[in-house]
Amino acid sequence: MTTTMPDHGGLPQEESDRPWTDPALPVADRVDALLARLTLPEKVAQLSSTWEDIEADGPEVAPGSNHFGRVGDLDETARHGLGQLTRPYGTLPRPALDHARLLARHQQQVVAQSRFGIPAMAHDECLTGFTAYGATIYPTSLGMAATFDPALIRRVGEAIGSDMAEAGVHQGLSPVVDVIRDYRWGRCEETYGEDPYLVGELAEAYVTGLQSAGVYATLKHFAGYSASMGGRNHAPVHAGRRELFDVILPPFERLVAAGVRSVMNSYAEIDGEAPAASRWLLTEVLRDAWGFEGTVVSDYWSLPFLVNAHRVAADLPDAGALALRAGMDVELPDQRGFGTALVHAVEQGLVDEEFVDRAVRRVLRQKVDLGLLDTDWDSRPPALRAGELDLDKPENRQLAHAVAQSSAVLLSNDGALPLPATGRIALIGPCADDVRTMFGCYSFPNHVLAERDDLGNGVEAVSLRHALTTELPCVDWEFTQGCPIREADRSGIAAAVEASAGADLTVLVVGDKAGMFGIGTSGEGCDVEDLRLPGVQEELVEAVLATGRPVVLVVSSGRPYAVGRFAATAAAMVQVFLPGEEGGRAVAQLLAGKANFSGKLPVQIPTTPGGQPYTYLHAPLGDRQSWLSNLDPTPAFPFGHGLSYTTFEIDELSVDRELVPVDGEFTVGVRVRNTGAVAGAETVQLYAIDPVAQVTRPVRSLLGFAKVALDPGEQAMVRFHVHTDRLAFTGLDGTRIVEPGEILLEVGSSSLDTPVRGAVQLVGEERDATVLAHHAVPVSVERD
Repeated sequence: MTTTMPDHGGLPQEESDRPWTDPALPVADRVDALLARLTLPEKVAQLSSTWEDIEADGPEVAPGSNHFGRVGDLDETARHGLGQLTRPYGTLPRPALDHARLLARHQQQVVAQSRFGIPAMAHDECLTGFTAYGATIYPTSLGMAATFDPALIRRVGEAIGSDMAEAGVHQGLSPVVDVIRDYRWGRCEETYGEDPYLVGELAEAYVTGLQSAGVYATLKHFAGYSASMGGRNHAPVHAGRRELFDVILPPFERLVAAGVRSVMNSYAEIDGEAPAASRWLLTEVLRDAWGFEGTVVSDYWSLPFLVNAHRVAADLPDAGALALRAGMDVELPDQRGFGTALVHAVEQGLVDEEFVDRAVRRVLRQKVDLGLLDTDWDSRPPALRAGELDLDKPENRQLAHAVAQSSAVLLSNDGALPLPATGRIALIGPCADDVRTMFGCYSFPNHVLAERDDLGNGVEAVSLRHALTTELPCVDWEFTQGCPIREADRSGIAAAVEASAGADLTVLVVGDKAGMFGIGTSGEGCDVEDLRLPGVQEELVEAVLATGRPVVLVVSSGRPYAVGRFAATAAAMVQVFLPGEEGGRAVAQLLAGKANFSGKLPVQIPTTPGGQPYTYLHAPLGDRQSWLSNLDPTPAFPFGHGLSYTTFEIDELSVDRELVPVDGEFTVGVRVRNTGAVAGAETVQLYAIDPVAQVTRPVRSLLGFAKVALDPGEQAMVRFHVHTDRLAFTGLDGTRIVEPGEILLEVGSSSLDTPVRGAVQLVGEERDATVLAHHAVPVSVERD
C-alpha cells in the first residue's frame, strides 16, 4: 500500500519498505534499517548542520560568526539531507510566528531533498530563557543559583522547554555546568557558581524540567573551560587531573547519570589537548566510564578551530577525522569539517566509515525518539498549527519574577532597608534606569540587538527607577546617572554627589551591561583584568559614600566585583546577578520591604580587586597566611552568605551514628527557627571538612543544602541523608576513593557562619569509588 504524506514535506513511500517509520519496532531496529540504506554523503549529512539566518555583516553572535558566515543556501547544504537547523529563532528579530513559518518551510525543503524524507533537528540557545525575540528573559544562571532552590529552577526549565517545543525546537544549548574558578572570566554569569555540588543540583533541576517538555538539553562546556589562564576566554587550561575529576567534571558526570541527551565540547585546551579532538574526554571518560548514550555536538566552529586556533589539524578533512574518531557526533553550526570535508576524509582513508556509522546511529536514535521519523510527523511547529505563539506568557513572567526575587542577596544592612515610604531619596547610577543592565549576555536583546536600540527589547520590562517610583509613590525621588557603565566620563559625578548630599538616603545602582566579545562588561568574551567595577563606577561609589549620607549600594552584575571594601561605609548592600525582565519590579519590592530577601551567594564577594582567583573551594594554602604572603584572599562576603529582614537560629545538631562504613550512610539533623518578626526563608547548608587526607583537600566543601520557608516563631527539623559517595576524592594514584578517617561536619547559613558542628568516623578499608551511585544528598524537612 502506498501512502502519501501531506504537504508538510512528505514523499510517497511504501510503508513495508520503510521500517524506520514504524513506531512498533524497537528503536535500534529502526535505526539500523535506515542506516543501511544511506550513502556516505547521506550519512555525513546527518552529522552536519546549517545556519540559514546568519548574516556576515550582522551582529557577532558566536565566536567567528562574522568571519565564517554562511556556507551556502539550503538547497546546497541540505542536498543529501541534514542533521540540524541552527538557531531558527535566535538569530534575527522577527515575530515568533514568522519564525515558525520559516522553520516549517526549511523543514519541508530538508525533507524534500532527503531521499528518505528525514527531517532535521532544530536547536537554539536557552540560557536565560529561549533566546528568541519576544521570549521571557529570566535571571542569568548565576542568579538562578543564588536562589538555592532546585524546585524553582526545575519550573524554569519546564517553562523554557514548553515554549521551545511549541515553537518546533528540539534541542536547547543549555545549561552551562562549568564551575567558576576565576571571577575575571566573562562567562561567570552563565554558570551556577563556584561549587560543583550547587552547580549539579541546579543544573539537574533545569535539565529535568527542559527535557520533560520534550526538548533535549546540552551540557556546556566539556570540559575545563572555566579554568582558563587569567580568566581569559579561549585561553589554555592548566588544570590537573585531580582538579578536573574533583571540581570540574562532577556536574557533567551527575547530569549524564540523570539522563541528559547531549554534551557540547569546550573551546579551551587542557594541557595541550583540544577537547573537540580528545578521545580521552569524549569517549574514554564520557562514554566508557560514565555510560553516556546521547550525542556530542561541537561548540560553534570548533572543528575549524582545530586547524586555525589549536593547530592540531592540517586542514578541514583532517579536523573532521580527528573529531569524529575522538567521539564527536554533530558539527555545529554548519558543515565545514563534517560536510564535504568528512566525505573526502573517509574516501582518502583518513578515517574509517565505521566511525561515521557510530555517530549516525546516535543521531538517528534521537530523531526516532523525538518522533521525527514517524509517518505522522508534521513539519509545522505546534504553534503554527495552532495559529499563535506567545513566548512571554503571563505565567512565565510570574515565574521570572519569583526567580528574580528569590535570587537577590542582601549582603549587609544597618537598618537602612527597607526604604522609607516618604522623604527625599537620591537614585543614582548607570544601572538604575537601563533595563538592559538586568539582562544576561544570552538574552536576545543583549545577544542580538546590542547595537539595535531602535528595535527595543521585544519584551516589556521596567527599570529599577520606574519600579521604585511605582512602589514608593510618596517618596520625593531625584535621579541622576552619575557616570556611564564603562566609559571614562566623570562629568556627572559632581551632580551625583550634590543629589546624595541633599537627600535623606541614596540608592546607588552600579554594575554591568552584558554583551558579547567586548561589547559588554560581562558575558562571553568580556573578560576583565581585575575585579574593579567597570569604567569609573568605583569613583562614583567613593564620591557618593564620601558625602557621609546613608547609601544603599545595589550591584547588578554578571560576576562578583570587589565591592567588599565599601561594606564599612555603605548603610546596606545588595547583590543581584542580572535579574531579567522582571528584575526591576522584583528588586524594587524587596528594597521597599514588600517582599523578603532569601538569596544566597553562589560565589564569594572579594574585598580587593587584584588577581586573587581563589574561590571558597580551595586547599589550606589558599587561606590567608600572613607569614608567607602579604596578600589576603579572605572574602568580604563568603560563599552561601545572604541576610534577610528576619533572623534565624540554627542549632541542635545531631548525627545518627558515630562510625560509618566507607560504603555507608549517615543522617545529619539540625533545627532551624525563624526568630524574627516577619516570614522568611533560610538556606541551611551542610559542609564537610576532611582534616587529614592523603592529598590536600578543600578547607571545607558543601555537602548539601535546603531552603526552608518559615513564619515568625516557626521552626523545622532539617535532615541531610548523606551517602559516603559524597566524600569521595581522587587519591594519590589517580583513582577516586573514599578514605577511612574522621570527617568534620558544620551546618550554618554560609560557608563561614557555621554555628553547629559534629563529626563522623569513616571505618573500613579504603574504597574504590570510580563509579558513583549517589550524586545527591536528599533532604527532609519536618515542621513542628
